[in-house]
Amino acid sequence: MLEVEIVRVDVAAGKAEKKTDYVAEEKPLHLFLNRTQYVTIFCSPSNLKELAIGHAISEGIIKSVEEIERISLKGEVCKIYLKDNVDIEKRLRFSQRFSRVILSACGSMSPFLPQPHLARIRSDLWVKAETILEAIHNLNSIAETYKKTGGVHAAAIFKGDGTLAAFAEDVGRHNAVDKVIGIASLGKTDLNNRFLALSGRLTSDIVLKAARARIPIIASLAAPIDSGIEVAKRANLTLIGFVRGSHMNIYAFPKRIVL
Repeated sequence: MLEVEIVRVDVAAGKAEKKTDYVAEEKPLHLFLNRTQYVTIFCSPSNLKELAIGHAISEGIIKSVEEIERISLKGEVCKIYLKDNVDIEKRLRFSQRFSRVILSACGSMSPFLPQPHLARIRSDLWVKAETILEAIHNLNSIAETYKKTGGVHAAAIFKGDGTLAAFAEDVGRHNAVDKVIGIASLGKTDLNNRFLALSGRLTSDIVLKAARARIPIIASLAAPIDSGIEVAKRANLTLIGFVRGSHMNIYAFPKRIVL
């Protein structure tokens, strides 16, 4: 985040004063897969290696960190070198875009496209409703950048008992999700037995990311949209929105949430 000088106006008191405030920062990250530029992501300049890995996993380009030979991060350029047995050119041909630019305001360059090969999630995870409420509350409590700037999204991965496994903030809600997937994957976390909590809307691109990473439950403070619900139903993923106070709305596969 950046420290800036502002003039705060109090209309009721009829006065203005100079103050110091904080704003969220945004920078480009250029991601290469071997020698091919795959994407430029506009993001908060933190956890960049984790963002790159999480993005590659959540977009279905790589299956796990085990396929990575090495990673190089220099300034705004991150290069992921894959093992020889990974046919990256073939996988890139099946991706929606080549050398894309992703703006922080939106995680998808196109509307939801049907995913004919989207595998259904198989998981024995179940979570108490109270744990979901507490996780969203904790998400707000630990989001330090949001509390200072109001300009970022937060995402976290929790164990079934509510223990925090990974946390990240970013100006883009999709970037925050990619970061926590990357952090958890580098830590060898079994995402099939974890749930994802976030502050942003549940759109198709967000739900697809979780589905590709095999995360069985997503809960958000915000609303879903129809494409997000459609993906959740196709992927056998539990989708929860409007987690506020003592209430929540479950839009798909409620059986994993118990009272």
